[in-house]
Amino acid sequence: MTSVEVINEAEDSGPSGYAAARLRLLNEKERSGPPRRAALARLTDEWLAALFAAAVQEQGVRGAALVAVGGYGRGELSPRSDLDLLLLHDGGASPEAVAAIADRIWYPVWDLGLALDHSVRTPAEARKTAGEDLKVQLGLLDARPVAGDLGLVASLRTAVLADWRNQAPRRLPELDELCRERAARQGELQYLLEPDLKEARGGLRDVTALRAVAASWLADAPREGLAEARRTLLDVRDALHLTTGRATDRLALQEQDQVAAELGLLDADALLRQVYEAARTVSYATDVTWREVGRVLRSRAVRPRLRAMLGGRVAQPERTPLAEGVVELDGEVVLARTARPERDPVLPLRAAAAAAQSGLPISRHAVRRLGEAMNARPLPVPWPAEAREELVTLLGAGEPTVAVWEALEAEGLITRLVPDWERVRCRPQRNAVHTWTVDRHLVETAVKASELTRHVGRPDLLLVAALLHDIGKGWPGDHSVAGETIARDVATRIGFDRADVGVIATLVRHHLLLVDTATRRDLDDPATVASVASVVVSASTLELLHALTEADALATGPAAWSSWRGSLVADLVRRVAALLAGDVPDEPDQAAPSAEQERLAIEALRTGEPVLTLHTQHETPAEDGRPEPVGVELLIALPDQPGVLPAVAGVLALHRLTVRAADLRSIELPSEVGDGAVLVLNWRVAAEYGSLPQAVRLRADLVRALDGSLDIPGRLAEREAAYPRRRGVKAPPPRVTVAPTGSRLATVIEVRAHDAPGLLHRIGRALEGATVRVRSAHVSTLGANAVDTLYVTDGDGSPLPDGEARQLAKVMEEALR
Repeated sequence: MTSVEVINEAEDSGPSGYAAARLRLLNEKERSGPPRRAALARLTDEWLAALFAAAVQEQGVRGAALVAVGGYGRGELSPRSDLDLLLLHDGGASPEAVAAIADRIWYPVWDLGLALDHSVRTPAEARKTAGEDLKVQLGLLDARPVAGDLGLVASLRTAVLADWRNQAPRRLPELDELCRERAARQGELQYLLEPDLKEARGGLRDVTALRAVAASWLADAPREGLAEARRTLLDVRDALHLTTGRATDRLALQEQDQVAAELGLLDADALLRQVYEAARTVSYATDVTWREVGRVLRSRAVRPRLRAMLGGRVAQPERTPLAEGVVELDGEVVLARTARPERDPVLPLRAAAAAAQSGLPISRHAVRRLGEAMNARPLPVPWPAEAREELVTLLGAGEPTVAVWEALEAEGLITRLVPDWERVRCRPQRNAVHTWTVDRHLVETAVKASELTRHVGRPDLLLVAALLHDIGKGWPGDHSVAGETIARDVATRIGFDRADVGVIATLVRHHLLLVDTATRRDLDDPATVASVASVVVSASTLELLHALTEADALATGPAAWSSWRGSLVADLVRRVAALLAGDVPDEPDQAAPSAEQERLAIEALRTGEPVLTLHTQHETPAEDGRPEPVGVELLIALPDQPGVLPAVAGVLALHRLTVRAADLRSIELPSEVGDGAVLVLNWRVAAEYGSLPQAVRLRADLVRALDGSLDIPGRLAEREAAYPRRRGVKAPPPRVTVAPTGSRLATVIEVRAHDAPGLLHRIGRALEGATVRVRSAHVSTLGANAVDTLYVTDGDGSPLPDGEARQLAKVMEEALR
């Protein structure tokens, strides 16, 4: 059906005719995007025009018009968009007549269930309200006549535009502040897993703001790619409205696959990358535009005073040299007049490094000129030493690196320098722990690494490895393995020698080694330390890997790093460094129990019941010297008996204590004290929220759990049932494997599962039926994912045979499903 046929079907101006025509239009699969939005606007215009004509004829009113404003005024009607309408009148009719006309239009719209933003004003009232309310002013900038007195509407548009241009020096800073406040509330669209297509920074609201700036004649936004970005965001919003049937702008996780299918995209990741690309274009245009607005306003404020001081002459802005071919001009980094980028292939990196080091934005015109020169004469491969040094300088500049990098990326320079960057550009990370897309995370890691360059002997290798450590996420399979190959190619390309290339490749391949080992393995097991030492080989590589680990975690998000994780990694690094220096650690079984452990064990043997103590552990961060708690140490001693692990883990879960690590050991006390083995458990725990429970309550519940009078599974099930599940992506099933660690002390079982209260309790129950002993447990949680590692032995304290270990893992996996 053509748009003319659809409109003809609604010519009776009745709600049912319009509704039927609207439904048929929205169901046309062959027409989408701008044509459908335009057709929907025309269809709505025809219907509302008929309603308006009947109403004014009935009331005998002249000098009135129906005006579409805002998104409707721009013809951007998505399936569930609001109708923004202004009933404009010249004041000649009675208030009762005007109100009657409004009712004849508003009520049919409401009867169809359409959202309506409406107002009734004279031109003078509209201008007055616009002067007081910036949002009204922005809506009127897109005013479009639907029906009635066209001259009245044209006069209002002329007056509103004149007011906007005259008041621009005052209103534009107000609009800028409004945009900043909205961005602070909604976040940046290009990094959000569930973005608001309209309100988030880089969304449709910002596109509207850029149109308003252009209408002021004070500055104009970069046009390249902006129209396509706007169309992309509108198309996605259309698909979101159609798939959900709701007027929503938030692209929720559970809707993304359907929206992607509606748009003919491969999957939700392809959808997000498209949205992020569009948002990045809008955000960059926003940055450039508001910077230009600020420059123009500052110039206008200063020029009259300068002209008076200089006798009518206007002083030229000063050009301050920053580097060869690079100067500062009016708060921006630009190319010097003598610069010849087509003859100087290092100039793009030199200008970027100078901008970042100065904390200044790099001019869009300069970046564009550098990009054109790079097309004509790219950097030779391998890069000259100066180019490599400028890249390191850029990466080491800290926070200002981000804005400069984004400016280079917006004009395509980054992918010309590092072609593999294209695969990670705007790539989403579907893990709540990650704050950024893959490419921004890499830049943020370099920023964090720049703060650690004083702690390593080769800061250049640290910074480049930080930039490349996740570069393999653009390829299938293990990103660390793929990243190692890419890192070798890139490091060779930018001119590092063979030895340095090998170090960078090692850092990329094993960038997760330290944090994974420290949080999931027994550091007292010599095999753990030896396995890390065999990878890093040298103290200098270990030093770099330690810094990269911290930078990577800090750049990931607040949940990825803590004082506790930092202390575990530092402990591992200390042990590995000692081994590399020739200090062979003792077997852990030779270590005697501490005085407190022995005291608790004696008390437990004497009473035949559990005894426990709680101690808060502290460390002193180097930054400010203030003690920071890293967890609570819970020591428990009790006569050795079955079911200890699930009982203790269950009691801790009931008291909302998160388990970070657990060590279990059996102590044989001197014969004069008494006969029997005592089990000593050393747990590191933290409160999920609120204060820690009292030790006496923990002990009482533990006694009940061990004698069977406390139904832990039932209590945990009740708590889980009390909290409704949030809709979202279904968690994958748990996976239990035998880790090939080469430990001589125990078999290592690794459990990967969705994190939930009582997970360690369920793991302990799964082990109850097996004739194994748990030597220690190490818990690592990132977002919704938990990795629990258990060191188990047979009854004699030896590692399990391979077949038994695999069977145990299979049984546990089935029990946890």
